[in-house]
Amino acid sequence: RECFHRHYKREFFFVVAEEDGVPVGLFPLSFVPEDGVYVYFPGEVWHGKTWIEQNRLIARDQEVFDRMLEWMNSQGLRYHLRYLSPSPCVSPERFPVDEIGYLFHAANYSYDMEIYYSTFSRRSIKSIKKEVAAFEERGLDYRMEDIADLELLIQMNIERFGQDSYYADPRFTDSFRDLMGLLQKRGWLRMVTVLVEGKPAAADIGCVYNDVYTLLAGGTSAEFVGIAKVINLFHMKRSCQEKLSEADFLCGDFYWKTMFHLTPRPLYLISNTVESSPQGA
Repeated sequence: RECFHRHYKREFFFVVAEEDGVPVGLFPLSFVPEDGVYVYFPGEVWHGKTWIEQNRLIARDQEVFDRMLEWMNSQGLRYHLRYLSPSPCVSPERFPVDEIGYLFHAANYSYDMEIYYSTFSRRSIKSIKKEVAAFEERGLDYRMEDIADLELLIQMNIERFGQDSYYADPRFTDSFRDLMGLLQKRGWLRMVTVLVEGKPAAADIGCVYNDVYTLLAGGTSAEFVGIAKVINLFHMKRSCQEKLSEADFLCGDFYWKTMFHLTPRPLYLISNTVESSPQGA
C-alpha cells in the first residue's frame, strides 16, 4: 500500500478508537479530492474506483465498529469503502456485496490436476485441452521470475485495453513498478511469461505470501487468441506442485472464472454515498 501511496500522495485520514488509552479500532482512510470522498488507504483510484482488494476495518467488536461509523457520519464525512473482507462486523446481513473474488483451492483436488479436470464435463475439458495442445504444437515455453517482463506486461495490457488499462495512469504504473521491486526483494515474486514460437504471448505477475498465491495483474497478446487459458491453468498447476493453500484470481466478472469452477468469495461495500448503511442503523 505504501508503494501506491508514494505515487498517489493522497491525504490520509486514519480513524482510531481508544478505550482507556488503548486502541480498540482502526479505519485507515485516504481522501480523494476529485470525488470529495474518503476511501480505503491509499486511495489508488482507477476509473473512479479503488483497486486493492481485501480491505479490513479493524474493531474489537460490533459496538466499537458501529460507533466509529456513527462518528464519521456525525462529522459529515463522505466515505465509499470497497472490497471489504468478511468479518464478524462486515457480513452479508449488514452490508451489500461489492464484488466477487474467485479462488482456486488445490487441496480440494488433492493437489492433482487430473482430479480437477474430472470436475468438468467430458466435452468441456476436451475442448480446453485441445486449445492448450494446439499451442504446445506451435512451441510453448515459459520464462520465470524475470522482473524485466513487467514492462512487457504493461505494453501488452495497454495495447489490449488502451485508456481502459490500469497502466494508462502513470501513477498506477509507477506504483506497480515499486511493488514488483518490493516483492522481488522479499522473495515473494511470481512472474511468468508464456512464449509461443519464441514470441511473448502472455505475462502474469503474482506473489506468494503466507501460502497464498495472489495473481495481481496480467497481459495477453491479441495475436494468440485463447492463450489466457494456458497461463491460468499454469497457475493452477503451480498451486498443486507447491501445495499452496489458495490461488486468488481476484475480482472481475470474467466468464472463464466460473467456467473453470473457481470458488466465489464476496467482498463487501460500506458507503454513505450509496445505499449500504448497516441494517437498522
